[in-house]
Amino acid sequence: MPRSRYKSLVDAFAADIRSGRLSPGTRLPTHRELAGRHGLALATATRVYAELESMGLVSGETGRGTFVRETALPAGLGVDQHAVASGLLDLNFNYPALPGQAELLRGALRQLATSGDLEALLRYQPHGGRPHERTAVARHLACRGLTVDESQVLLVSGAQHGLAVTLMGLLRSGDLIATDALTYPGFKVLAEAQRLELAPIPAANGEPDLLALARLCRQRKVRAVYCMPTLHNPLGWVASLEWRERLVRIAREHDLLIIEDAAYAFLADQPPAPLAALAPERCVYVSGLSKSVATGLRVGFVAAPPAWIPALERSIRATVWNTPGVMTSIACQWLDDGTVMRLEQQKREDAAQRQAMARRILHGLACIGHPQSYFLWLTLGEEVRADQVAMALMAEKVSVSTAEPFATSTAMPHAIRLALGSLALDSLELALQTVRRVVEAHSY
Repeated sequence: MPRSRYKSLVDAFAADIRSGRLSPGTRLPTHRELAGRHGLALATATRVYAELESMGLVSGETGRGTFVRETALPAGLGVDQHAVASGLLDLNFNYPALPGQAELLRGALRQLATSGDLEALLRYQPHGGRPHERTAVARHLACRGLTVDESQVLLVSGAQHGLAVTLMGLLRSGDLIATDALTYPGFKVLAEAQRLELAPIPAANGEPDLLALARLCRQRKVRAVYCMPTLHNPLGWVASLEWRERLVRIAREHDLLIIEDAAYAFLADQPPAPLAALAPERCVYVSGLSKSVATGLRVGFVAAPPAWIPALERSIRATVWNTPGVMTSIACQWLDDGTVMRLEQQKREDAAQRQAMARRILHGLACIGHPQSYFLWLTLGEEVRADQVAMALMAEKVSVSTAEPFATSTAMPHAIRLALGSLALDSLELALQTVRRVVEAHSY
């Protein structure tokens, strides 16, 4: 097919979708039907749909076909749309805060202003943090079941920066990373920026399928595995000790680097040992205080094997040089005086209350989540399209995330993730009631 004719077909589809002549949710002809209808080679028909998908106009779904997307829905809803419009009830992002946290900050700033060597905070700091700060984090990690020497701890500007430092320091362009078929969107963004390939691992019985991981490792050279064993985002899993031990065996057999994301781990009561405690020679543990304290407190931490610390420090130097002195000083003071532990306990109770409210309001719908997590995964019926539900909710001033930002495979489920931690309880109740009404309206 001449290129001009091929492009004309793409342009015709695009025009029909943008004008509304092909409405969102319309199932397009199969690749074979499209080829027969227009006298194309099957490969060319596939190319037409691939280009439309790259333009964000259609989505191909394994076993179901190719569908027109809801183009009025912001692309990647759930990742880049943090600017919340006035009056919008935000079930998209989690930024949990408790009453009185602003006063805690006021008090910490007053205390900082009247004590210590303030001039030291105005100068460059060691890339990984000052020794007493690294010691404070090491003590905190010990309370989470991870005993490491302070020399193995690095301070970073939030858990996202910790993940970026890990990828920059320890992996190279083209490396293959195994990760869950549904995973943290921020990690996907980092992997793309670093030109790393992600291989999706499907779920089995509420945990990532380790048989699939082992099979992948036999077929290809996997460099690392990224996982959230304690409070998986978005599904809320807490992996069993048996699963963790099996993963460690696979990692040792195939020489995998393990990246353990523990950003939400504080919400789980008495979880099994961290992967970093089970495989200290090959695991990087990443967490921070954004969820347990406040999103504006951009202080995180990385714990890693001693041999990897120099490479990680170089990555910190290349990105931020060091964490901001004032924020780091406040964070470490709160770690030392028990403020962080108190906030974590209060947020576990707050998350449990919100989760219980969501389960009550959404009773009868297909919900997946941990009883103490700040998010809930709502699976939609086969006949319901997630982009249309999300768009209908936007019209009702409720913002949610579809599965698209979380998906690392082409088999994308029709589901929405509900972030429960950002609204006042009365507003959360109203938003959840709206979610139920809209989902039920699209189910018939």
